[in-house]
Amino acid sequence: MHHNPLFLALDLPRLDAAVALAQKVKGHVGGLKLGLEFFCAHGHHGVHEIAHVGLPIFLDLKLHDIPNTVAAAMQSIHVLEPAIVTVHAAGGRAMMEDAKAAAGEHCKVVAVTVLTSLDEGDLAATGIGGSAHDQALRLADLAHSAGLDGIVCSGHEVAAIRRQWKDGFFVVPGLRPGTGKPSADQKRTVTPREARDAGASVLVVGRPISRAEDPVAAARAIEATL
Repeated sequence: MHHNPLFLALDLPRLDAAVALAQKVKGHVGGLKLGLEFFCAHGHHGVHEIAHVGLPIFLDLKLHDIPNTVAAAMQSIHVLEPAIVTVHAAGGRAMMEDAKAAAGEHCKVVAVTVLTSLDEGDLAATGIGGSAHDQALRLADLAHSAGLDGIVCSGHEVAAIRRQWKDGFFVVPGLRPGTGKPSADQKRTVTPREARDAGASVLVVGRPISRAEDPVAAARAIEATL
């Protein structure tokens, strides 16, 4: 994996704009994250275009289906040579084992535990009791035992999960390059540096770079804190 842990989430709807942004900041980020929206809009062609930039590609597809289907999907993206691919831990052990077995040799398969958009009430409505935190830890254990490379988790959980999974690969999204100012929501916002210090392997940053007036300066500023 590239020495720079910072991955830019290319959350732009237009392919030409995404390619232009990636070209612009490529000296200051270690990789590029492409999500479901990008993949559904631009497919393999779009990923190939972004790959020409020359950085590792993180395909954040959050695959979740029966084991056979997920394994087949994994084989279908071999040709794209992704560095990282996500699956849903909730798909279960067999699905995760098959996903890892079907992935390319140099591809890290990481599991999404609990989506950040869900709270306890949302989980309860789907039949899952207990806290979102407990559920995330339970699924992290399952992903570990299934032989996955790591998980996607928040900056608040990475230290706790790392204690249980010493050599895990931890992807932390939703980071805010704060300037120490308290944020509107009282939670301590995790900066890229804090997440890195807590044990994150990859730091995913989107809008703070992609929507900045000067994306290069924004990427360079975050890179400097690491």
